[in-house]
Amino acid sequence: MDHGKHQAPAHYEAGEGCLTTLIRIPVRIVVLVIVLPVRMVWDALVVGARAADRILLRPLGRALSWLLATLVVIPAVWLYEAVLTPLGHALLWLAAAVFVRPWVALWRYVLVPAVRYGLVVPVVWLYEAVLTPIGHGLRRVYRELLAPAGQGIAAAVGWVLTALFVRPVVGLWRYVLVPLALAASWLAEHLIVRPPAWAYRELLTPLGHGITWLLELLARGIAAVGSGLWAAVVWLVLTLLVAPLGRLYRRVLAPVGREIAAAFGVAWRIAGYISRAVGRAIAWLAWHLIGAPVTWVYRTVCTPVGHFVRDAVWAPAKRAAVEAGRAARAALRTARRAAVEAGHAARAALRTARETVARARRDAWRALVGGPRASEPREPGSPLARRLGVTQQAMIVPSAAPEPEISSLGEKNAERG
Repeated sequence: MDHGKHQAPAHYEAGEGCLTTLIRIPVRIVVLVIVLPVRMVWDALVVGARAADRILLRPLGRALSWLLATLVVIPAVWLYEAVLTPLGHALLWLAAAVFVRPWVALWRYVLVPAVRYGLVVPVVWLYEAVLTPIGHGLRRVYRELLAPAGQGIAAAVGWVLTALFVRPVVGLWRYVLVPLALAASWLAEHLIVRPPAWAYRELLTPLGHGITWLLELLARGIAAVGSGLWAAVVWLVLTLLVAPLGRLYRRVLAPVGREIAAAFGVAWRIAGYISRAVGRAIAWLAWHLIGAPVTWVYRTVCTPVGHFVRDAVWAPAKRAAVEAGRAARAALRTARRAAVEAGHAARAALRTARETVARARRDAWRALVGGPRASEPREPGSPLARRLGVTQQAMIVPSAAPEPEISSLGEKNAERG
């Protein structure tokens, strides 16, 4: 049976030889020896971090979150809703009442009426009743008197100024200064401008062209020499420095780096397999040495004992506590009902005692002052009819003396006299 029939062919890189293939295995073995402890430590740290996150950090985070919500967030929300918000509303209302509303009232009911009726209305009246007629009169005086007089004066002054100043100046400019300027311009052109222009065109321009041609020729020679020197320097650099470095990189550094990177990758994967195998072995040993005995003790000892405690101790105690709670609630309900009935009875007794004391006071008042003991019968719900000549007692104020509603004729005459 062909062993390498179903295996993938090895990855071929250009420039590999037997030496590279020969050195590859020892390099990978050395790199594996170096990487294996790092990978095992890394896997141990990963497992420890996951266990710490699952066992310690998440419960701690939940506890801290609950503690923060209980001790900070809920009190802060209650403080904001129950204290700060009403306090802010009260302070806002107080600030508005102390600072805003007085100024608004001062502006609306003092300043605006004072400015309106003390300044604006008089100024408007002054403008409409005094200044407007005065302005209309002044405008008519200007239009009817001042404007025609000003136009005549301006025409006379303009004619005088034109005759005295403008016409002499115009004649001097036209017949004296302009001919002199034309003659001076002709002389300057023929004596000053044309000779330098002829010298520039006939002498300086050809001389400048020759000098420019010589400079261009010199610059081309210097550029040709510089280009040759630069090409030589570039060829030397490429031949003596770049090409050897390129060959060194392609033939030595790139294969070595590629092999080292591949060796690290293969070693990291193999170290991962070894670390996983070691972890599984440690987990198997921990299960058979610790987990299985603890599980057996939990199933065979702790579970029956827990069931016995639950059925024989906890359930009867729970039922007894429930019955005691029900009995306590029934007794509390009965005591509450008895207290309510006692309160009703006490209020009824107090009402009866109040009525008895009021009746005793009325009887004592009748015994001291006198008067009918029993009132005349009347219709229920109808007010007591007032009768002439019969005294009425003030039942509300016991110390008030009774007085007849209509005085006799003799008393009226005595009061008039």
